[in-house]
Amino acid sequence: MGKFDGKVVLVTGAAGGIGKALVKKVYQEGANVALVDLNEDALHLTAKELELEDSRYLTIAADVTKENQVKNYVDKTVEGFGRIDGFFNNAGVEGKTLPVEDYDLETFEFVFNVNVKGVFLGLKYVVPVMKKQGSGSIVNAGSQAGLVGTPGMSAYNSSKHAVLGLTKVVAAEVAGRGIRVNATAPGGVNTQMVKRIEKNTVPGAAEEAEKMFTSAIPMGRYGEPEEIANVAAFLLSDEASYVTASIYTIDGGVFPQ
Repeated sequence: MGKFDGKVVLVTGAAGGIGKALVKKVYQEGANVALVDLNEDALHLTAKELELEDSRYLTIAADVTKENQVKNYVDKTVEGFGRIDGFFNNAGVEGKTLPVEDYDLETFEFVFNVNVKGVFLGLKYVVPVMKKQGSGSIVNAGSQAGLVGTPGMSAYNSSKHAVLGLTKVVAAEVAGRGIRVNATAPGGVNTQMVKRIEKNTVPGAAEEAEKMFTSAIPMGRYGEPEEIANVAAFLLSDEASYVTASIYTIDGGVFPQ
């Protein structure tokens, strides 16, 4: 028996490091999975890499900033599997690393569109499905960046603050309807996003940037995508049945609670 036997889990950003790790985790625990990402080819490669059975997964290409495409990925999941028990609202981008006076509005708006509007639209269309069922668990992908101010990261940090705010608001709205809403707040994780941040922070010296970042982590290393996925999977599972409106830091001890 797996923790997700008979459950349906929907994951955005499913072709990326943490999203892919979460898909693998819940699938191995018995879930049927709906994988959403911008790149359809990447979704097919992910399904092949994870050796997903045809009857137990869907791939849906979508831009999470487009309302009609968000509605479509929710509708397709319900059409394919009949329900949505878990939603990992995970798609996100980091933007640039620049002082606020040098940060261009186009990039700032792009980061907010993906990280905030995308999360909002996911909530807007998944919540009614879960209300109709009378149950469900949502995990929004926040970040340690939503708890602090990091120089040069005005768009990313402020967008993740907004994600944590959305988490608390929607959790309060649906707590009496059998729906739980929580957020993860990872620190540095060994993903392509963090590697890009390293390159942007110290151009031409990514290794030095990594040493600088990891030296500030009490555990002395980045987290792995699987370690973030383990916490997200717990929050999506029935084992977290009395957990809602919570922000789970997963950062190697940077912010002791």
